Amino acid sequence: MLDSDLIRVNDLLVTVLLHTGSRWPSKGSKPTAQPVHISLAIPHDISSTARYDDLSRSINYSSLASTLRTCISPIVASQEHAFENLEQLLFRCFDLLLTPGSTSSPQLPGAQIKIVQLKPPLHCKKLAIEGEGTREPDASWKLTKIRHIVEDLECQPIIGVNPAERLERQTVRINITVETPNATWALNHWLDFRVLIRRLHEKVDATSYLTLEALASFIAIETLQHLQSSSDGSIAYNPKVNIKAAKPCALVFADSSEVEITRQFKDYQLTLSSTLASPEQSASIRSDTHSAAIAIGSNVGDRFQNIELALRLLENPLLVVKDRSIISENAFLYVVNTSFLYESAPMYVRDQPAFINCACMIETNIPPVSLLQLTQQIEVIVGRQPSFRNGPRAIDLDIVLYDALEFDTRAPEERHTLDNLSGHLVIPHPRLSEREFVLRPLVDMIPEYHHPSFQKGLLALLNELLLVTNDLPMDRVIAFPRYPLSPGTSSPLPGIDPVPPTLTYWKYADSQSIRRLQSKNKSRTRLMATLNVTPDSFSDGSTYDTIPTALAYVQQAASADIVDIGGYSTRPGAAFVSVDEEIDRVVPIVQAIRSADSAGKEGEYEENRVVRDVPISVDTFRWEVAEKAIIAGANCINDVYAFTGPQNYPYSASGANREQTTEYMRQMKSIARKYAVPAVLMHSRGDAGTNKDYSAYGYSDDAAVLEGVRVELGMKVDEIVEGKGGIRRWNVIVDPGIGFSKTVEDNLELLRQGAAITADKLIGAGPREKKNPLMGFPQLVGASRKSFLGVILSDRLGKSTNAKDRAWATAGAITCAVQQGALVVRVHDPEMSDVIAVADALWR
Repeated sequence: MLDSDLIRVNDLLVTVLLHTGSRWPSKGSKPTAQPVHISLAIPHDISSTARYDDLSRSINYSSLASTLRTCISPIVASQEHAFENLEQLLFRCFDLLLTPGSTSSPQLPGAQIKIVQLKPPLHCKKLAIEGEGTREPDASWKLTKIRHIVEDLECQPIIGVNPAERLERQTVRINITVETPNATWALNHWLDFRVLIRRLHEKVDATSYLTLEALASFIAIETLQHLQSSSDGSIAYNPKVNIKAAKPCALVFADSSEVEITRQFKDYQLTLSSTLASPEQSASIRSDTHSAAIAIGSNVGDRFQNIELALRLLENPLLVVKDRSIISENAFLYVVNTSFLYESAPMYVRDQPAFINCACMIETNIPPVSLLQLTQQIEVIVGRQPSFRNGPRAIDLDIVLYDALEFDTRAPEERHTLDNLSGHLVIPHPRLSEREFVLRPLVDMIPEYHHPSFQKGLLALLNELLLVTNDLPMDRVIAFPRYPLSPGTSSPLPGIDPVPPTLTYWKYADSQSIRRLQSKNKSRTRLMATLNVTPDSFSDGSTYDTIPTALAYVQQAASADIVDIGGYSTRPGAAFVSVDEEIDRVVPIVQAIRSADSAGKEGEYEENRVVRDVPISVDTFRWEVAEKAIIAGANCINDVYAFTGPQNYPYSASGANREQTTEYMRQMKSIARKYAVPAVLMHSRGDAGTNKDYSAYGYSDDAAVLEGVRVELGMKVDEIVEGKGGIRRWNVIVDPGIGFSKTVEDNLELLRQGAAITADKLIGAGPREKKNPLMGFPQLVGASRKSFLGVILSDRLGKSTNAKDRAWATAGAITCAVQQGALVVRVHDPEMSDVIAVADALWR
């Protein structure tokens, strides 16, 4: 609105009657006289006034000031016109300035008004409210924006990393702005400044953070929780909270050090309730949708199969629990996010197998105690047997968080110990802060969730734990299910798809772990051997498109960790292949590998067994091909379009091909989830030879192409992993798409700075800045025989090469990929295993 010349009135001193009091609360219902400053900004084109130097062509700011003082001052206003709060005073000012018939100019197009309470509640310097309003065609006015401001709230926490700072409290100066861009704001949605200030003063004083960044985030969470709890839900309320937290004593030659952040509800997993609930109260938590976190572990039997089965049972509560007094007829539960998978050593009882640990976020209307009964029944179905405390178990499901609820089913006199938890439910889980195998999976999903008891974020709790633990870092793992399923394979409950057993699994280091270098288990780079069964692939078309030649290649690639079979070339200009033809190319090869002769000559049995058991990925973007290949024996999907189909660029919620890309996304997610297979998701922009301009990402400190991959592939990965129907986070491998819509220099940047693609950093610019959605995902790098290598050889050596001549060039690219931490490299020449072995020895 205020984009023209402005006429201002600054700091007009007015005395008003306020029921919200001053430094101290009002006595009874009597309002208190309060000094306030009112400032106005009126948009007005002053060119005519300036040209003629004629006041009549301008706005009479003296009249505006007089109108406000006359109409809102208690000197002339009767007590019944006292104001309940600053919001009501602001609205009255807009009425006076923008309503026709008022003594002010009826021609004002709009106004910005700021009201400052000079004697606010204790602990802060000033309170203010600021609004923008415009005149509507029907002669009414409309509020377009409102801001609530707390200036210089002073608290005395323990804050800082220096030893002396851990001993003395020091002043922290806090400034808060709550901006609500909501034109439907109503008078009954006023902000109780006094309650907010008291809450923040008490809670900030009780904190002991090391950094201002953590404290600022804590203040933002507390402010948002207060706003959420005081909203009645009748309007769409989405405030934006700006926090400035300053340490005046931090620097000798500066006034202060300061951190400024802006946050909204979407930035945190916030809920309305944060009080200790009783078991009886939990029964009322039924009608709404609630968020809960469940920690999952297994160390008996097929651990990966047990976990996947437990997740499928979770989403079918009505099939698991038949008693409708426990699980009501309208009950629902959706798994909406998952962590990575971790392998961890047993924590309390050491003499037992290693655990596989993870966590999931659910949305449900099932109350906590009923949810506990559901998880206990699932443990029975999966196969958990009675055991000693902290002993081995086929499955363990712990409800660790439920909204922001604090909940304990034990009697109050029994809550002094943690030795009596059996059969009870305590939320948050009382041992959460001491268990890395619980905290780390939670941090994968909700790092800034604010623990209601510890008053800290989960990431802060994890970092504190890592500083004092001597345990080796946990490895991340990715498992490949065994297909085809054996005849007669079924599910323990009708209506639930059978869960495949595990063929094999890979370990890899968590690149974000601060203790990564302590690990004695060196992770190794995996080799994906490329088997193109096409007549027109760019490097080996028609070479392996028969069963005998394909089997011979797999035998030759005995050192490969996985074989990638493709039946449709994605090179620019490749011929169209129908779905049926692609299936006819791929499926017979998969079947032949899985049925390799086991009755061969002496010495051949082991060779054939290796062929039969090699993990297989199917290189396809079509769900029909993926499903047929998996049923035949494939174990992984490798999709160059990341579940969005070939016409996916530009990819957005309103893109021209959104309907088509949505169908690809829905179908491919469904297949990957149903068959519990990993998926390689590659960055691409449609046709591989086009769309190479990444200048829109020039704002990044990194190369623009790195940011482009993080933003564009990250958007797809978020959509694939999060929400109802998402695939498991632990089943995703990301591929930066070397050679796909990239220049030669782009490809080199992706190799040089590959680790930056999945690094812990912010992406985006300005208000769209957020955490890198690809953070922590394992990477596959496919540079083998690509044309950019040929360009380099030509430019530097004057050497003309075809694809098959680029093996040594490929070796150089592989070495860089290993150095940058790639989990998998995709190659055409199985001999590259020697290159990987040496590179691993150098860099891993």
